[in-house]
Amino acid sequence: MNNDFLRDLVMAGVKWELTDETVGFVAESAPATPRVRTVSNNVVPPISPVSTMSIETARAMAERPTTTAVLTRMIDEFNHPLRAGVSNVVVPHIAPNPNGVLVITDIPSSEDDATGRILSGPAGELFDKMIGAIGMSRENVSISPILFWRTPGGRTPSRLELDLGRPFLNRLIELIEPRVIITLGTLAAAEIAGIDLMRGHGAETAGPGGARVFSIYHPNYLILKTAAKQDVWTVLQNVQKLLKTM
Repeated sequence: MNNDFLRDLVMAGVKWELTDETVGFVAESAPATPRVRTVSNNVVPPISPVSTMSIETARAMAERPTTTAVLTRMIDEFNHPLRAGVSNVVVPHIAPNPNGVLVITDIPSSEDDATGRILSGPAGELFDKMIGAIGMSRENVSISPILFWRTPGGRTPSRLELDLGRPFLNRLIELIEPRVIITLGTLAAAEIAGIDLMRGHGAETAGPGGARVFSIYHPNYLILKTAAKQDVWTVLQNVQKLLKTM
């Protein structure tokens, strides 16, 4: 398993099935008794759950809410096919004192699934420092995952799974009317900005409702590759300057 550690776990989005436990690696030595690699019993096969409703039904439901409070309650109650396998639905965080910024991140982590809180654990701590460096906090920044239910083992969501959840994210954007959207991670960059984050990090693109979209690395990637923090810092400074002119 190399390829730059599988391209740094695909920019730390981990776009295939892995266990949530650390896998140990042993240095090669003299030939010995062949070692059998064991797989943890908690590995969940990367099989997409069967959908229980149509995308058209999801779209119709998502059009109804007129407030973010009603929308988040609907997300929490929505019978998404992934729902049966998660500990918690990770609903969007709506900033109590919004400043026009919406952060859209990749699928919930194992910590997010356990707590029901978006961007929790070490990645969340780093994220708070990132936005704190430009004078922001969760008090004024809204945050949403690209999909509100963690996939089995953190595998890449299927197209159907993403499409069933997308109407609710689209409605959230319509209700919040963000001036700036910041995407975190490869999946969010591809889905919202339509870019390959490996080639287009920091790129500014046009987003829904006229929002300006900036795509940056996920905090999990920055934990693996601390040198990339400088690239993210440059983009965040650009966002800060832009907001002052809007």
